[in-house]
Amino acid sequence: VQLTESGGGEVQAGGSLTLSCAASGSIDNFDVVAWYRQVPGRLRKLVGSIIKSGSAEYVDFAKGRFTISRDSAKNTVYLKMDNLKPEDTAVYSCAAGTIQEVLTRRKGGSWGQGTQVTVSS
Repeated sequence: VQLTESGGGEVQAGGSLTLSCAASGSIDNFDVVAWYRQVPGRLRKLVGSIIKSGSAEYVDFAKGRFTISRDSAKNTVYLKMDNLKPEDTAVYSCAAGTIQEVLTRRKGGSWGQGTQVTVSS
């Protein structure tokens, strides 16, 4: 299954963006879909994840500002980002598979190429 992210771009601090992660197949085949972000030269960081039931979890920097949702009919998972800060600038990518693949080992499963988000001050 291929994952394709879209919706990135440049936004001013305090603004909002909604990213999409479209799957070539059914997202219901995955135990979990996660969003990650990466700045050049740094390790990829988890942003949050969502399971089949629709329950989502977030890391500390995303709590209260970011919202992950899913639409099974469209085979798409979304990442809505509000009150963006310059430090949110990164390439955002999605990953789908089992919890071990996507969250524990971060290896295996399906991974997208990412979309650039730039937040200017």
